[in-house]
Amino acid sequence: MIESAERLPASILTGFLGSGKTTLLNRLLHHEDMANTAVIVNEFGEVGLDHLLVETPDETTVLMDSGCLCCTILGDLVQTLQTLLAKRMTGAVPAFEHVVIETTGLADPASILQTLIAEQDVTKYFVLDSVITVIDAVNGVGQFDTHFESVKQAAVADRIVISKTDLVGGTGKVYDNLESGFGYGAAAGLEI
Repeated sequence: MIESAERLPASILTGFLGSGKTTLLNRLLHHEDMANTAVIVNEFGEVGLDHLLVETPDETTVLMDSGCLCCTILGDLVQTLQTLLAKRMTGAVPAFEHVVIETTGLADPASILQTLIAEQDVTKYFVLDSVITVIDAVNGVGQFDTHFESVKQAAVADRIVISKTDLVGGTGKVYDNLESGFGYGAAAGLEI
């Protein structure tokens, strides 16, 4: 059993449709610091994780060659976390030390945050570690104006990763928009 002082850190990876969440996750999962990480995804996107899969213990959980676990959400995040934790405790899956939750591109991360910080059955075993939001340098600024979900995703971020900067010659326009429109930037600790 996990003691409350030993709660497992959980991070949320969010960003609008096509922002590059799964591409970033793919790269991160190859890093040795991501070993022993359970990954929860709402869906397998256009850039899937399938090429990393080695073994499938059941239809919702996969063991990846990096040593990470990946499972799809079964409708309810609380149930998914409880099931994953139970499998960890019984040895049905390796003893992961961190959880990353990748949201869908249209997700409002507030409900996931609410679950991680207020749901008693979750907070007993997990603690919110960080919220990472991926913003597409090509389309991100326009999405702020047309899709309120993308604004919410940026607003709750501890860290913002700007993707596809090679396609626009840098981060300037997205950075300027974050800094002027949302109060992000150097004063808010935006790191690019």
